[in-house]
Amino acid sequence: MSNTDTKSGDPPKTNINIRVTETFLEDIDATWQEEGYNSRSEFIRDALRDAVRHPDLTRESWKEIAAVEHARRTGESETFSREDIVGDDE
Repeated sequence: MSNTDTKSGDPPKTNINIRVTETFLEDIDATWQEEGYNSRSEFIRDALRDAVRHPDLTRESWKEIAAVEHARRTGESETFSREDIVGDDE
């Protein structure tokens, strides 16, 4: 098997290997399917792309974003403006 995957017009892609626990893999699989991705690889590429493009978002800021989103979806919070969430400096 080749270590690259290409489709016409797409830049070549290289395979990488990572190790995760079975439990984490189950979480990944549930998430990509719930979010409507076509594949696990597509989901992981997007996650990695976000991490590279937004290195200033720390684990703590992701936790805050997740908490606000959870509260919004469950109706446990008031409505937040964009400025409340991202701040005034953008």
